Amino acid sequence: MTKDMTSGNPLKLIIGFAIPMFLGMLFQQFYSMVDTVIVGKFLGVGPLAGVGSTSSLNFLVIGFCTGVCNGFAIPVSQMFGAKRDSELRRFVANSAWLCVIFSVVITTAIVACCRPLLTLMHTPEDIFAYAYVYIVIIFLGIPTTFLYNVTAAIIRSLGDSRSPVVFLAIASGINIVLDIVFIVAFHMGVAGPALATVISQGISGLLSLFYMKKKFEILRISKEEWKMRGSYMKTLCYMGIPMGLQYSVTAIGTLVIQAAINGFGSMTVAGVTAAQRINAFISCPIEAIGATMAPYSGQNMGAGKLDRVGKGLRDASLLGFVISAVLFVFVLLTGKQLSLLFLDTADAQVVAYSYQFLVFTAAGYCLLVLVNTVRFTIQGMGFSVFAITSGVLEMIARSLAGLVVVPLIGYTGICLAHPMAWIFADAFLIPAFFYCKKKIVGLYK
Repeated sequence: MTKDMTSGNPLKLIIGFAIPMFLGMLFQQFYSMVDTVIVGKFLGVGPLAGVGSTSSLNFLVIGFCTGVCNGFAIPVSQMFGAKRDSELRRFVANSAWLCVIFSVVITTAIVACCRPLLTLMHTPEDIFAYAYVYIVIIFLGIPTTFLYNVTAAIIRSLGDSRSPVVFLAIASGINIVLDIVFIVAFHMGVAGPALATVISQGISGLLSLFYMKKKFEILRISKEEWKMRGSYMKTLCYMGIPMGLQYSVTAIGTLVIQAAINGFGSMTVAGVTAAQRINAFISCPIEAIGATMAPYSGQNMGAGKLDRVGKGLRDASLLGFVISAVLFVFVLLTGKQLSLLFLDTADAQVVAYSYQFLVFTAAGYCLLVLVNTVRFTIQGMGFSVFAITSGVLEMIARSLAGLVVVPLIGYTGICLAHPMAWIFADAFLIPAFFYCKKKIVGLYK
């Protein structure tokens, strides 16, 4: 049930691992996409804008949780590559304890802060109630976010990227059914898709946990290995918290951009919301290639095969460049039609907002490729702290776009925010990789 990525052709291994990751991300996007389509078609532009206006805040918190879980899996992949099974199980056990602690603390704190945060973001009054109801329910489901993401990350760290896809497929089907039932049959408004998302994610997490316990002999944890150990928790936090903060720090910049978007009114918010959903969906291949590099580089680092890390990064980046070019052409040809899937109106201005945002973002996908492949490679090598620096640079770029560029050139400044952020991150990450490689070579010597 495991996959050793320390031998064999790097590109072949990366593609074989990334394809299931890509499918899994598609199913994850179904959660958001189906919510958006049903809200837009059945509830209208106002509720759609309300749900969309929470995307940055959602990313700030849920991104932190996801990043922490992915970070917890890095020592697991390194121990797997080094064939140190008992230590691997101790890292898994202490990851579980930390996830329980984090989920309780984060849920309690963030739910209490939702209303002030939405106010700080200048959420328009006509969509404030929609935004508040939706995001509070999503945040009450943070424990299910931890459950799924940590179990899926551990499974992937052992080389199995396929099994979580099956669980997400099941959960995606449940999510679609619950969306329709809650909105159309029970008339629950925006609370319906939020509740459907939490329930379906909880189901996928439980399925992953059950599968992990039953199918992975290497994860049969003894009573002794279940004990909480400070040294293991310290290592896990060193890996996980920087990865989580990288997402959150990046999200601060998106909050600035969201506030700028909100300032243009609900029609602009609706257009950008549709574009962001499409972007999240079609950029999945790039995200999957990047996410593959963490377990790949982690296993090879554990095995002491640094040369394979560099070869894998090169091959993954070249593959990503080809995919980014194809996606850009796809957006140019179909962007307007895709936008209409998420809107209950054919208003030309709303569609124009969506299309312009999509084109500018897709033009920067080649930059996004390097952000993902290099960042996750560095993290798999054990230098998670660098993730914070790249996140800070993305935050600075998006903040500059929202606070300086938008007042100068208007809506186009919003469209430039993502490419600017990726340029700033790449300018740091590329030399950072060579620094990390040099440092590791020195340690080996």
